[in-house]
Amino acid sequence: MEAQKPNATKPAAAPKAKAKTQKSNAPGIKNASLVILACFIITATLYLFWFGAPSHFFAEGEIPADVPASMFFYDGEAHPHDIWGTIFMGGVIVPVLQCLFLTVIVLCVERWFALNAAKGKGDITKFVANIKAALVKNDFAAAKQLCQKQGGSVAAVVAQAINSYEEMDKNTVLSKEQKIANIQKSLEEATALEMPALQQNLPIVATMTTLGTLVGLLGTVVGMIKSFQALSASGAPDSTALSAGISEALINTAFGIATGAFAVIGYNFYTNKIDHLTYAIDEIGFSIVQTFAASH
Repeated sequence: MEAQKPNATKPAAAPKAKAKTQKSNAPGIKNASLVILACFIITATLYLFWFGAPSHFFAEGEIPADVPASMFFYDGEAHPHDIWGTIFMGGVIVPVLQCLFLTVIVLCVERWFALNAAKGKGDITKFVANIKAALVKNDFAAAKQLCQKQGGSVAAVVAQAINSYEEMDKNTVLSKEQKIANIQKSLEEATALEMPALQQNLPIVATMTTLGTLVGLLGTVVGMIKSFQALSASGAPDSTALSAGISEALINTAFGIATGAFAVIGYNFYTNKIDHLTYAIDEIGFSIVQTFAASH
């Protein structure tokens, strides 16, 4: 009997290879650094060629009477006459903040599609109930068919557990406790292979909650320094430099707050969705183990 134990436990290791093939059930962008680089190229291009375009600034011959002729901010162009030119006045930190903001949006959209694919085609609650009903009847074929129809990461984990359940049901060598332990191990391994795909890129979104605010604060401080320099200048304060510094400070503040707010909302929203999927996996796993224990 002792010589047969290794052979009897060998099939339990086979599901590990199957679980690995199911990692694609939660698709997504694997290399977020490429996303950040692409976002920076886009925002830098917009900053230079759109926000800084001469059309967003008063030409020298078009300066209104209430704008001093000395207010030339950009390559011979005067005071910005719309919001785009004002954003350009935020300085070189603006494209960095816009890059962070755009990265948060892209990764949140990416997680939306990835987690919807991981959830599968049908309602998770209904899927859990149908799997439980099939296991009570020991109808493995129906349970597997439900998993194939549902698709996604949750169904992949459940299918792996059902395969282990079926193998242990046919096993006549291992004890009941060993069989239950093998089913639980199969569930844990399949879940461990799926979870990294579900949580992928969320740590970057979480980092943006703090990074966006800090970079925005940096831009605010830089703008205020310029404003105080204008105030401390000898003679009458330079109103042009003062207004430019205040504009830079406020624009960077706005982008920093927006980036942090969107990142917090996105991170909490998708963490909640992952928790919902995890609870469904745990519920079905507990049901599978309990059903096996009650029927053997």
